[in-house]
Amino acid sequence: MKQLFFKGIVLSVLMLSLSNCKKDYSNNTGGDAPAPAGPDISLASSATLGQYLVNSKGQALYMFSDEVDGANACPGDCAAIWPEFTADLSNAKLGDGLNISDFDTTITVSGKKQVRYKGWPLHTFSPTSSGAYGGSSNVPEGPGTTRGDGFAGIWFVAKPDYTIMLADKQLKGLDGNKYKSDFTLGTGNTIYFTNGIGRTIYTFSLDSFNINRFTKPDLSNNNVFPIYEQMQVVVPSVLDKTLFGNIEFAGKQELTYKGWPLHFFGQDSVRGLTLAVSVPVAGKWPVATKNILDPKR
Repeated sequence: MKQLFFKGIVLSVLMLSLSNCKKDYSNNTGGDAPAPAGPDISLASSATLGQYLVNSKGQALYMFSDEVDGANACPGDCAAIWPEFTADLSNAKLGDGLNISDFDTTITVSGKKQVRYKGWPLHTFSPTSSGAYGGSSNVPEGPGTTRGDGFAGIWFVAKPDYTIMLADKQLKGLDGNKYKSDFTLGTGNTIYFTNGIGRTIYTFSLDSFNINRFTKPDLSNNNVFPIYEQMQVVVPSVLDKTLFGNIEFAGKQELTYKGWPLHFFGQDSVRGLTLAVSVPVAGKWPVATKNILDPKR
């Protein structure tokens, strides 16, 4: 009887101990149960920024204006602040509203497969404890925050519907020469407009306010400098959306900026090219920029 009594006490203590060790995962918000994994890439929403891409942890994904040509341009110390976003696209789970055909990868200098969206390499943001480029330790940005957006005027949250993006690259003309922002010969990056997939946008120096003076009414020369047909205006946060508008031309809606009709160049065969800056002479077809002067009325 004593042995049975003793065994009963031991069993009771053991059951109580096991009960106390159990973790309630049904409503766990701060314990050590793993949170259910979300899609590898999905869309989040902000009252000020609208929809933007996030990773499975809910961290914002960013585009870098220097990477308009689709190649990684953020190695070393830059990558410590803006880590490359990597994922296995062959098994990637995407959130609603995203299409796998918009994603691919590029190989970085360090050999990583960085995910690209519509040709733009994607990054997360890990600023240091005392600011983006100061301090000693990098702290990954938490979910639901977008502190990296607009940084230095060249880092922006990755949005699914940009109709205007900003590139930050050396201008190089069809003549093979490099040009500065004033369209004189020389080196140095210029920040200029592209569409959402990195195609350079130009203005025509002979246009007037809301008047397209290049394109023929029958559109017979539209393949040379195609008009930018666009009604929707989705821009990076550093641009003023109200400065964009539309004019009707030959039955089409051409996007304008400050009254300048906007064009592409037919010979810019791949993203990031700026060949028209020297056609037929430098300054005749300048790239569109934020601070371009208003056209003559």
